[in-house]
Order: sequence, then structure tokens, then C-alpha cells
Amino acid sequence: MSDTRARLPYGSWPSPIAAEDAARGDALLEWTGFLGQDVCWTEVLPEDGGRGGLMRRHADGSIREVLPPGWDVRTRVIEYGGRPWLPLGDRAEDGVVFTHGPDQRVHRWQPGGGDPVPLSPTGDWPGQLRYADFAVRGDEVWCLRETVADTTARTARRHLVALPLDGSAADDPSRVRELAATHHFMTGPRIEPGGDRVAWLGWDHPSMPWDATHLMVADIRPDGRLGQSVPLMGGAHEAVTQADWATDGSGTLYAVSDPDGWWNVYAVERDGLPRNICPRREEFGEALWRIGLRWCLPLLDGTLAVIHGVGERRLGILAPDGKLTDFADGATEWHYPATDGRRVAAVSSSPGRRRAVVLADPATGTVETVRAPSGRAAADRYAATPHRRTYTDADGEPVHAYVHPPHHPEYAGPEGEAAPWLVFVHGGPTSRTHLALNQEIAYFTSRGIGVVDVQYGGSTGYGRAYRERLRHRWGLTDVADCATVVRGLIADGLADPERVAIRGGSAGGWTAVAAIAADPELYRAAGVYYPVLDPESWRDETHDFESRYLDGLIGPWPAAADRYAAQSPLAAADRIRTPFVLLQGLDDTVCPPAQAERLLHRVTDPRARHTYLTFAGEGHGFRGATTVADSLRAELRLYAQALGFTPAG
Repeated sequence: MSDTRARLPYGSWPSPIAAEDAARGDALLEWTGFLGQDVCWTEVLPEDGGRGGLMRRHADGSIREVLPPGWDVRTRVIEYGGRPWLPLGDRAEDGVVFTHGPDQRVHRWQPGGGDPVPLSPTGDWPGQLRYADFAVRGDEVWCLRETVADTTARTARRHLVALPLDGSAADDPSRVRELAATHHFMTGPRIEPGGDRVAWLGWDHPSMPWDATHLMVADIRPDGRLGQSVPLMGGAHEAVTQADWATDGSGTLYAVSDPDGWWNVYAVERDGLPRNICPRREEFGEALWRIGLRWCLPLLDGTLAVIHGVGERRLGILAPDGKLTDFADGATEWHYPATDGRRVAAVSSSPGRRRAVVLADPATGTVETVRAPSGRAAADRYAATPHRRTYTDADGEPVHAYVHPPHHPEYAGPEGEAAPWLVFVHGGPTSRTHLALNQEIAYFTSRGIGVVDVQYGGSTGYGRAYRERLRHRWGLTDVADCATVVRGLIADGLADPERVAIRGGSAGGWTAVAAIAADPELYRAAGVYYPVLDPESWRDETHDFESRYLDGLIGPWPAAADRYAAQSPLAAADRIRTPFVLLQGLDDTVCPPAQAERLLHRVTDPRARHTYLTFAGEGHGFRGATTVADSLRAELRLYAQALGFTPAG
């Protein structure tokens, strides 16, 4: 079939996806669960100052908030947050417990009972005491409590605690029972059906939770106190990332761990010996960036709902004998799952669909949309269909990427012309991006600019060995992997070597700056958002959870002080001769403006034309729609000038 699309230069295609559309993006849907038979989830409400609403889809199909107006379901534990709410029983009338964002106190709400009532005491200031990852036992709610030393949260202590459901601890802190404090960091408790034992995960500095954790178990005494806790799995070079009990009372504890280099599902029987149920070179878990994340859900029939894959995530049902059956659904990403024992609620997406809340039924194999994607569905046809691509570096190591080619249903590029390309570098850096429809990517691809989303060494989703390629080599492996992908695109005939740019934020900003310093001829422009630039000062200024992160990324301080200086993007800033735009929030305490300004002072080559845009009221990660839209327009102006195209309009 002939291509009847009109021919226009790449980068100049008229697009219906405006910067404002990309800035609005998708609704942030998280933390699903059940209230009786109804599916619930948390949703950020930008029209209400970014408040976290607890939403519910009722039997009649209507979607309304569960709580009275104004309540903010959100926790700040470890700064990245965690599971902030839990139903108190199987019936809707049992109500919920949740953490309220402004004061971080735990509250209980029951239908018809008026406003929620506090269960936890106040701290010395709002937010000093933070709670997450709840479980119910009798007349108490058990959870993780974090006590921060000051408003910077650079030091903190953590305990498993029990709060009386009658609210008596709200005004009497002595009524809070401290259960355990085995490690500097812990998850919330998982109580065995029948109430005889409890499990949790713990780890200590300098490990991050994807480096080394312990799976701890303790007996629950008749008086509700815990016996001696013992480790069942984990330790050096093994990271247990989730644990949950079987529902049948057998005492089996399911753990997602990686002693063989991949996060697989293990059954730990009462004899304490772990057995890999389904040995695969796949990930059945992710990095534990947020307390209470789950990927493996025990169901009432003895099977497990699991989220698994390499470079993507599918929902499947895992039988005790190791047989794995996936849902015949097009979603390639599943997040925040929860179960009522029979059905699975989750947030899912795919290359052809933005995030939605769905309900999967293993009995029928069906997946029902509960909360449809937000935004203009008509614009989705302008988004590219991405595909996975693996390139090989000079040492024979794989480098994974998601390729989003230029796409427009009405326009194509001139025959024989290669498109301009933009390298996306994700933050983290121990993280990954998702192979799903993305309005920000579509903003560029619908204009005729290709996007390649590099999952550089250090990214999750490809096993421990791939993750640890970045160990002590941050600023080196990530930079080299981006270059490998770019040269692969050029060799494939997709990219014009004179028309490649790179962009990234936070840790991705670090890589973008380091890349244009290391390969000034490879990249003709860069978009840099609130970058990490000075690791030495950052390690002293960041919060407790990440305060030893650089031990693994660069090396222990001060023994590796020479690497901190050499691998910092500031070290080679005088080599930069690539034009760039630097976008910075003035209220950013993670990567303060002083770091950005230090970079500008060190860039002296006149070819490195740059624009420095600052935004009052913005911190680390832009939230304002106007800020995001203005930033995208600034990027597009730079890429047009540097890569040689004229945007439509």
C-alpha cells in the first residue's frame, strides 16, 4: 500500500499535542485497593493543589471520593512515600485508615461517621512522625513509623508500631506500642493469617534496598508483643524486595528475592528453606523506592497474581507447581496491584494506552477498565508506537532502549532524509522508564523528532548484573551506554549524526551534562532539568534514605574522594561546547540553584550557547503545568536552532 501522507521536513510537522497538553500529562493513579466490592485508588488532583484523593468506583459506574472534602491521602516516609491507606475489613462499612498529607497523622474513617478521627499523636511539629504500610490485627492497626530529627529529614529513626483503633493514642502517646526496630530502614508488617507470626523487610546504611535487605520474622506473643526476630532470607548481595503470607493458613511465606541475580518468587515453608517457585531470568519485582510496593499477591485459591518480565511487566497467575499463565491483555506495564483474594486491581498502561485503573479477574481471564485514562483520547493517534531495541557496546555488553520513531498520521519526512533524534535519560539512576504511551514523548515524535529512551546500565528490570554495571561508575557507564545507543541508531540509518540531542532531569541531568562534556561532537544540543552536579555536597544535603546512595554509585566517602571529583559533571564542564538549556526550580533543596550556577560559571566555550530558566515556587521535579509547558517550548526552540528545523507555527 502506498504512503499517501504529505512530505514535510522532520521537526516541522504540525502537531495537535501542545506543550500544555504534554504538561497536563496523565492523571497520577496509584495505590489501588478494595472497599467492599468496589475498587479504590489514590489520585493526585492538580485542580486542588495536588492533593491526593482516595477515589472509588461505585456499582453504578460513578467515580467519587471516599473521604469528605479536603482530606489528602499521602505519606512522606523516606521522602518518596509509601502505601498510605488500607481498608479495615472486607465490608465497605468497616471504613479505612490512612495518612493525611499535611500533618502525616494516621486517621480512621467510617461511612456515616462524619470526618475522619486521628489515631496517632502529634509530633513536635507537623510531619515529624510519619506512617505507612498498614496491617490490621484485632483492635489495633500495625504500621511503619518514621521519626525525623528535623524538617530536612537528613536523620530519622524507624519502628514498627501498633496504634489502638479506638483513637486513644491520638492524645496519649504512651498508648502507641513499639513492636520492633531491627534495622535503620524497614517496611511495614505483614501479619500471618491466624495472627501467630509477623514478617517485614529491613536494611541498613550504606545499602540501598536493591543492594541488600533481610526478610525478618517474629512470633507474636499472646500479649501482642513480638518474640525474637530472625532473618529468613537476604543479606550481602541479596535483596528481598517483598514478602507476603499464603492465605490458606499453611504458614508459607512468599518472598520476592534475587539470590540468583533475578527477582524471582520463593516459597519459604516453616522449615525456613526457600524454594524458587518459577526460576526465570525475569524480574518478578522492582527496586523498593516506596514502602509497601508489591508485585506478588497470594490469592484465596492458592495461586499467586504476579507482575513479571524483562524490560516490561505483564500480569500473570502463578500456580504452586510453577506454571505461569499471563492475562491476554495488551498492557505492558502493571503497577500498584491489590487483591480482595479473588480479583486484582492495578494501574496498567501500554504503548497504545495511557495509565488506567483496571480490574483483572483470573476466573474469567478478563480485564475491565475502572478509571479510564485522562486527557484527549483523540490525540493518542499522534503518538508513536515504540519498540524495544538492544544494542551492544564495545565490550559486548547489551544496552537496552525504547525506540519511539517520528510519527504523524498525516505527514512523513522527505525521502532519503534521516530524522533528528532526542535521547531521553531517566532519573534515579536505579530506576527505569515504561514502555507506554507518553504525552511528553508524543510532543516531540508528533513533530517529526525521534525519541530513544535509554535504559542504561544501572537501570532496573534486567537483573542484578545489569543493575550493578553502574556500581562506582556513575557518570561513566551511563554516558557510554547513551553513546552506544546513539551510534546504533546512526548505524541503523535512523538518525542523522549531525542532528542528535540529549535531555534528562535530576540524575538524568547529571548524565546529560556529563555526556555533552564527554562527547561534544555526538550531541548538538541538551535539555537539562534540575541536575545533580556536585556529588560531594549532595551527599551532605540530601535526605536520610539517599544519604549513602553514592557509596554504591561512586564509592565510600572519603576513601573515594578522587572519584567524586573526577566523575562529577562539573569536572569536565570546561570541555562543553554544546548549546544547552538549563531549567531550575528556585526552591529545589535536592539540587539547589547554586549547583546549576556553578556549572554556568565553568562553561567558557563560546560555542556552548545556553539559556538558564529559573522558576519561583518550583522544587525538585516541576509540578506547575505552566512551568512544564514553558520548559518544553524552550527545549523545542533550542533543538530547532541546533538541529536545523523550523517547528510549525
